[in-house]
Amino acid sequence: MRCLLRTVWRAVPFLLLAAIVLGALLYPVPLSSGEADARIVRIWNVDTFEGGKGSRTAFLSRVAQRAEQGREGVYFRVLSYTAEGARAAMAQGERPDLLSFGVGAAPDAALCRALPYVFAGGRLAVPWCRGAYYLFSLTEDLTAAGETVISSGGSNLACAAARFASVQGEESESLAAYLDFLGGKFRYLLGTQRDVCRFAARGVTVYSRALPDYCDLYQYICLLSDGEDGLYFLETLFSADVQAALSDIGMMTAAGASGWTVNAFSTPEQLAETARAVRAGEAQKNPEKFFESV
Repeated sequence: MRCLLRTVWRAVPFLLLAAIVLGALLYPVPLSSGEADARIVRIWNVDTFEGGKGSRTAFLSRVAQRAEQGREGVYFRVLSYTAEGARAAMAQGERPDLLSFGVGAAPDAALCRALPYVFAGGRLAVPWCRGAYYLFSLTEDLTAAGETVISSGGSNLACAAARFASVQGEESESLAAYLDFLGGKFRYLLGTQRDVCRFAARGVTVYSRALPDYCDLYQYICLLSDGEDGLYFLETLFSADVQAALSDIGMMTAAGASGWTVNAFSTPEQLAETARAVRAGEAQKNPEKFFESV
């Protein structure tokens, strides 16, 4: 009898757990009306080039929190993807409501809705922030003879920025180029907003000249679903005070951008062909074939 009682007593916790699980399955707690009626807007962010500082995904998450304050019952969820991961997910039928991306991410333009904004003559994708190319020197004289290192990395074509600025130099990975420049191996560095932030963080005094004739350092956004919620997020993202806060991540507003760029929907293969044409000197002879005017 005592053995039987001990066996039953030991079984009680498992019986209680089974009862709780069955109760949850058979008699689920109903969602509140607010939760049941909530709408989820999915935003994917794909970085394909170095930013300035901080995280573009984190910046978009802050914008999402702000948008939620003005949109009752709507939740904006921001996720970070690699270009390869986003393409694989979309190939399997997954799709965000909004996609933030850089060149080389290559989303399908046919899936994008026309936007109430225009950039480079198109309405399917517009940049919500941008970087820039610069020529840096540790001395005030930016005209003296000397070797140049061209910082490259990601999907952006630094070689095109160099060609449009008539700058010749050796291409090198971004961090290596930065360190070699500081170490005195090169007199000049053709770099980006990322280097501006690196110099500031290190407390290094540099002199620079902006190279405005070409830029592909645009972070675009496109709309992939119908409805007003996605448009409301865009209104928030492009509001004056949000755009003014881009300096927090070392980026700039796209307003005032000029020069040449590549198509926002360029595939990695198309970018590789453009880079080949630039290095061969073909692209500058017929820029309209490879680039778009901003």
